[in-house]
Amino acid sequence: MLKKYDYQSLKEEERQQLVARNTDPNNAIQDVVQDIIQQVRIQGDTVLLEYAEKFDKVQLDKLFLDADDIDDLAATIQRDQQRALEIAFQNIHRFHSTQLKRERTVETMPGVKCWREIRPIEKVGLYIPGGSAVLPSTLLMLGIPARIAGCKEIVVCSPPQSNGKINGFVAYCLKLLNIKRIYLVGGAQAVAAMAFGTQSIPKVDKIFGPGNQFVTKAKSIIQGLTNVSIDMPAGPSEVLVIADESANPAFVAADLLAQAEHGADSQAVLVATSTAIVDAVNTQLETQLTVLPRKELASRAIENSYAVTVGNLQEAIQFSNEYAPEHLILETDQWESLTRHISNAGSVFLGHLTPESAGDYASGTNHTLPTSGYARSYSGVSVDSFVKKITFQHINETGLQQIGSTVEILAELEGLQAHKNAVSIRNEQV
Repeated sequence: MLKKYDYQSLKEEERQQLVARNTDPNNAIQDVVQDIIQQVRIQGDTVLLEYAEKFDKVQLDKLFLDADDIDDLAATIQRDQQRALEIAFQNIHRFHSTQLKRERTVETMPGVKCWREIRPIEKVGLYIPGGSAVLPSTLLMLGIPARIAGCKEIVVCSPPQSNGKINGFVAYCLKLLNIKRIYLVGGAQAVAAMAFGTQSIPKVDKIFGPGNQFVTKAKSIIQGLTNVSIDMPAGPSEVLVIADESANPAFVAADLLAQAEHGADSQAVLVATSTAIVDAVNTQLETQLTVLPRKELASRAIENSYAVTVGNLQEAIQFSNEYAPEHLILETDQWESLTRHISNAGSVFLGHLTPESAGDYASGTNHTLPTSGYARSYSGVSVDSFVKKITFQHINETGLQQIGSTVEILAELEGLQAHKNAVSIRNEQV
């Protein structure tokens, strides 16, 4: 069950240790990932096929499935399942479609006009985790904003299943997104393949998608090695639940377990205003765990998780901002007064009837979010993640007269005579 800590009794160093997670102090993960990246860079498809046999336990004849394969697999799922994916698609699309906005032109001074225009990132790579859980929702969360942004090429990688294919749910999402090929590559090797390109897999400009610590480490290394960028460090999933006396312990336990069942390296943190709440939630965890198909994974995650008791909700928010959770749930009647104090979180779920799983699947917000404390400086995926914004400016004769002397003086004081001359030579001829 959840280990217990008292917030007021924790020293600064102890709090910092408590909020740290998914660290690699001995560089064991980094060393493995660096070797994988190097092998993919040198050997391409050859080593990807070897890794499929080694890590995914499957022998592949080719590294991709095309439109006919996708159509056949999509047809294997039931109509109610198709409809659920369609509703999720519609809600996610509706929420994200408002994010693509044209900005107005600004005249900073007479005759000087500046503006920004949006351009899609041309080639993007989407990593869809496989492993112990099937995640078609992640494909929707990444593919929909990529389509809205207008990306010209969308490369999708996902680990193969034991039959050398993907599941029908992912295939149906590919059809909804009009993506006609998927590459059967998982883990750090998928990130490397999209970063460098192989005989089968195109090189991309930016890589998206969550994954385990190996995938996250690969994304970080690739960003330093190449001109390929990443969405964010999105590793093992996590949730922090703030609960007071108005919370329902059964709801709180269910929310904690919803994250814990992702995997043993997930973390579920409870911040409660009394030990009585923690005890009630622990009782519910014991009861609810027994009926979960993934109870062994969830139990291991809970063992690596903890509860913190605080004196009031303000202290709870203070600890949450230090932790910077991927998902933050406010299980309290007073959530409206707390939201303005939240400074670090990936996505926030308000009140007793807003489970994090709604955001994972179908409410419309994106579930690809920063983890491991990166919510202090990163946002979750949005349409903005798939575009770049180019600045433009135009200066007419009036504008040159208005701004010219200012530029000349600033260039001169920095000792950059050619910068000054670029203005002066124009002023002499207008």
